[in-house]
Parts: sequence; C-alpha cells; structure tokens
Amino acid sequence: MTKKQRSEAGAKRRRDRHHHHRRQLRDERCVSCTTFNILAPIYKRMDNENCRESQYRAYWFSRNEKIIDRLLADHSSIICLQEVWLGNDELVDMYQKRLGDANYMLFKLARTNNRGDGLLTAVHSNYFNVLDYRELLFNDIGDRVAQLLHVESAMPFLQNRSTSCVHQQSLIVNTHLLFPHDHSLSIVRLRQVYKILQYIEAYQEEHKLGPMPIILCGDWNGSKRGQVYKFLRSQGFVSSYDTAHQYSDSEEDAHKEAPEDQLERSCFWYHQVPAPSCIPFCGECICTPEGRQPL
Repeated sequence: MTKKQRSEAGAKRRRDRHHHHRRQLRDERCVSCTTFNILAPIYKRMDNENCRESQYRAYWFSRNEKIIDRLLADHSSIICLQEVWLGNDELVDMYQKRLGDANYMLFKLARTNNRGDGLLTAVHSNYFNVLDYRELLFNDIGDRVAQLLHVESAMPFLQNRSTSCVHQQSLIVNTHLLFPHDHSLSIVRLRQVYKILQYIEAYQEEHKLGPMPIILCGDWNGSKRGQVYKFLRSQGFVSSYDTAHQYSDSEEDAHKEAPEDQLERSCFWYHQVPAPSCIPFCGECICTPEGRQPL
C-alpha cells in the first residue's frame, strides 16, 4: 500500500467513526416507546377453564424469556408492561436481571388487594434520567393502579433559533384500565382516566412545571368509539395506534377496527406541546391483544 493509499484509508476510517458517532447521537436523541400487556400466567388459560399457565413453570418461563428477547431486540427508550406476574419472585428477577443488565431502570407496582399482577415500567439510562417516581392507587373496582415517571433527557437538545441546549423533561404514565365486563363499568374507566389527568395536573402545579410532552401508556381496554378515547382526544392527546394506522376521528375509521381488536390492546397516547425545544419522537409501539400472539 502506497503512502497515498494509507492516508486515504486513514481518512476513510476517521470519516466512518465520525458518521457512526453521529448515528449514535441521532439514535440516542430519538425516543421510542413499547407498551405491552404480557398476559400474567395466573390469567392465561391452558386446555381448560380451571387450568392456568402459572401451574406449568416451563410454559410461563419460556414465554416470558421470549417476551424479554423481543423487548431487548427492539431496544426501546421506554418499556411499559401490564399484567406482569409480580407475585412470582422468579419471574420478577428474570425481568430485573435481563433488563437491568441492558441499562434499564425498573419500577414495579402491584395491583391492590394482592391480585398477583401489576405494572412494570423500564426506562433506558442512555435516553433518560428519572427525576421522580409516583404511584397512583385508584382504590376502586378492579384494584387498578398507575405509575407516573418524571424524566429528563440524558442528551441535551438544541433549542430552536438558539445556540443553547436543554435537557427536555417529560412525564410518562403506565396503567391498565378496568375491563368493561358490561356498559355500566364505562363510567368507572372514565373516572380512572380522569384521576390520572388530575394527578398529572396536580403534579405539574406542585413542581411548578411548564408545558411538556406527556406519554400515556397502557392497556386501555377500550375502542375508538368509547368514552375514554373521546375524552383523551378532547384533552389534546393523540393515539399512537391511530398514527400508526393513519386513522382519523371519523366514524368510518372507528369501524375499521376488528371487533377482537377493539378491546384488549395496549397502545400509548402522547401529548406534545409547541415548546422552544421538543423531544424527537420515533414512535414504535407493540399494539398487541394482551400477549396472546404466539411466542
């Protein structure tokens, strides 16, 4: 290799390192979110009504190993899980060990009255610093709960029309609303969402926080035609499910969903504000019918 060729090869390696570094910075400034009802083994039916997956360690262990494999492969900035079997130490340790080793900070919250399952939120430390963590207990039918995380971007963002950089703050909520066994429970589900938004407003006032992005994740157990959907849209939230499928608020789009998918799906809502600096959002969402896809 001539001196000129060695020089050109060295310059190419430097350019490649520079572009790789820029890709890393871009990736770390692009926020993704996965929300997933993983179907607790204590609820997953096997061959008959009285048989549950929790009775067969090999089944629930293998299924949850594959769920974690998928989560790690997606490498989301934020992971919000529902129906995590928090009553089983081995399963909890599995998630803590593997997600923790991948630099996620984990927060768990069991449903009230020892229901056995609960919520798990994991935030990747490359993307966010967790400033505060709160737990919200609804104390109503179904023993439902919610988690609130106040986070700050680990990487600074350049403000528009300014040379200064800021660490963008955001609020993340993870929840699992009551299953609507009949229409009379719709008001309970609506009240649960109202409590969440009230809690967010009170938290922002308590800490004197200005407008900021808010991400509501969870299993909403509802459809586009439901009151929860309409209420969240009225408050300025946008459904990731609608964005991914290019759905509008029209009645025509509301009827596009298959009946099986109108219930039992996890998705997230986001509320961005016209602030001088806003967190870039590359939204990836696993919208799943309660973990019932084959794994």
